[in-house]
Amino acid sequence: MNNPIKGLYAWVLDWAERPTALWALAIISFAESSFFPVPPDVLLIPLVLGNRNKWIKLALVTTIASVAGALLGYWMGWQLWWSAEGVFSPLAHFFFRIVPGFSPETFALMRQKYELYNFGIVFTAGFTPIPYKIITISSGAFLINFPMFLIASIISRGGRFFLVAFLIHWFGEPIKTFIDKYFNWLALLFTALLIIGFVLLKGIL
Repeated sequence: MNNPIKGLYAWVLDWAERPTALWALAIISFAESSFFPVPPDVLLIPLVLGNRNKWIKLALVTTIASVAGALLGYWMGWQLWWSAEGVFSPLAHFFFRIVPGFSPETFALMRQKYELYNFGIVFTAGFTPIPYKIITISSGAFLINFPMFLIASIISRGGRFFLVAFLIHWFGEPIKTFIDKYFNWLALLFTALLIIGFVLLKGIL
């Protein structure tokens, strides 16, 4: 049986060989923050490998487009997540059906977490493999503080994509293989170190 997600990955990678690859990178980065399932890293990595001197430009395009997509996700949550009666809209039920483990119950728990860890939740989802679209949409649905949401998105998305692009630029093909194999662990490690840094900084201040 064909795996539709695997097919999407192959389709994204195919754009790396085309003249319009930069536009494809921007569009995929934008879409992934609100509805598309394949992360832009899949296209960013081969593009940096083929244009290692342009890693800053490629990371910047990915970051800007991803944050723009996050704004769309926030708007979707704000304007489209609830029906006129204050219950879940058809869009909400669609996401509950297609996203594994995402349900009205987990959505309610997210509201409690937002009340405690606003910045931390948005940042962690923006940098790690947690589906960012869930966070962007739910942030809008819960009317999370918008400036905080925007700052957390810029820092987390920029940190992730510039780190990946820099490593590919510096190490080339060997680091690509390493990132492909251990990216989830590396992202979680970086996030843990950053949280420890915030805790230490708070203690000092």
